[in-house]
Amino acid sequence: MSDKKLGFGLMRLPVTDPNDEATVDIELIKRMVDTFLDRGFDYFDTAYMYNGFQSEIAAREALVKRHAREDFRLASKMPTMFLQQKEDQERIFNEQLEKCGVDYFDYYMMHNLNIIYYEIAEKFASFDFLQQKKKEGKIKKIGFSYHDNAGLLDKILTEHPEVDFVQLQLNYMDWDDKNIQSRGCYEVARKHNKPIIVMEPIKGGTLANVNEEVERLFKNYNPDLSVASWAIRYAASLEGVETVLSGMSTYEQLADNTGYMQNFQPLVEEEYQIIKEAAAIIRKDITIPCTDCHYCMEKCPQKIPIATYFSLYNEKEKETARAYYVQQAYYDNHTKNHSKASDCIECGQCEDNCPQHIEIVKYLKEVAKSFEAGA
Repeated sequence: MSDKKLGFGLMRLPVTDPNDEATVDIELIKRMVDTFLDRGFDYFDTAYMYNGFQSEIAAREALVKRHAREDFRLASKMPTMFLQQKEDQERIFNEQLEKCGVDYFDYYMMHNLNIIYYEIAEKFASFDFLQQKKKEGKIKKIGFSYHDNAGLLDKILTEHPEVDFVQLQLNYMDWDDKNIQSRGCYEVARKHNKPIIVMEPIKGGTLANVNEEVERLFKNYNPDLSVASWAIRYAASLEGVETVLSGMSTYEQLADNTGYMQNFQPLVEEEYQIIKEAAAIIRKDITIPCTDCHYCMEKCPQKIPIATYFSLYNEKEKETARAYYVQQAYYDNHTKNHSKASDCIECGQCEDNCPQHIEIVKYLKEVAKSFEAGA
C-alpha cells in the first residue's frame, strides 16, 4: 500500500465527445493511469453511475487488465439511490465485480448516504450485506460516502461502528458552510476514530478555476505551485485523512497533482491565512455552488442537464454588462437536444439527490428567466 495521499477519482474522466460523458477516452486514461502508478500512487475510486455508467469499465480496461492486482487499490460503491429491493444489492455488486474485472474491492462503500438513503440502507440491511462480502473476501474495507449534516453522521457511526472508513466532502470553501458542514463532519469522523477519504477537495473544479485576484494571491506566495494544489494540500494536511481524491480530466491535471503530491508538504500557518483570504474572495463570485456531479440528473424525470445550465448561468453572471453573451448561444444549442430549464415540473427529486443541498428548482427558474426571456 502506497503512503502517498493522492487518489485518482474516476468521476470526471476525459471524453471524446464533450456532450456525452459516456464517451470515455480509454487511450488517454491508460496513459494517465500509467503515470499515476509510475509516480508511486495506487488508489483509484470509481462508482456504478460515474461517466454515464462507463467508469467501472474504464477502470477495467485502463487499469485492471494492464497492471498486477497487487499494484493498485480499487474502490467502488453500492448505488443506494438505485436500490428498489434487498436483492438488488447482490445483483449490482456482482455486476460491479464483472465490470471492473476484479475478484474483490479494496474499499467499498454505500454511496452518497444522507437522511433518505440511510433509511434505504437500513431497510435493506445494507451494512450487513457489506459485512458479509467482507467475510467472503470480496471487500477488504467497508465504508460509506456521505453528504449530510454532522448530527446524522454521528448517528450512523454510532449505530455502525463496524465501518472501516468514511468518505467526506472536505475543502476550504465548505469548511464552515452551514449546509455541507465539512468541519463538523470531519470532527465527528475523528471522534469515532475513522480514517477519512476526501472527495471534492477542489469542489468540482471551482477551486482550480479562480478569478485573477485569487490567482495572484497564490502566485505571489509561490509562483511554482498551481492554484489547484492549494485545495488538494489543504485537505491532505488534515489529521486523519488517508487519501484525497481528485477527479482528473486531463493528463496535465494528473501531471500537476502527482508532481506536488509525490513529496507532500503540509500547509504552514501563512498558507492557511492566504487560503482564508482566497475563500472570502471566491465566495463573492459563485452564484450557484454546483460541483457538476450530475447526481441531480439521475433522478430528473425531465432529463434536464441541470449542471450544464448552472455552469452557463454562473459564467453569465460573472460577465460585465454586454449586449451579447456567448453563454446564450451554448444554452440555445443545448436546448435543441435536451429539455429546457423551464421544463422543470418542480417534483424536487433533484434536490433530494443533491450533495450540495442546492435549491435546484428555484435556480432553474432563474436560469429560465435569464436564458429564455426572449424565446
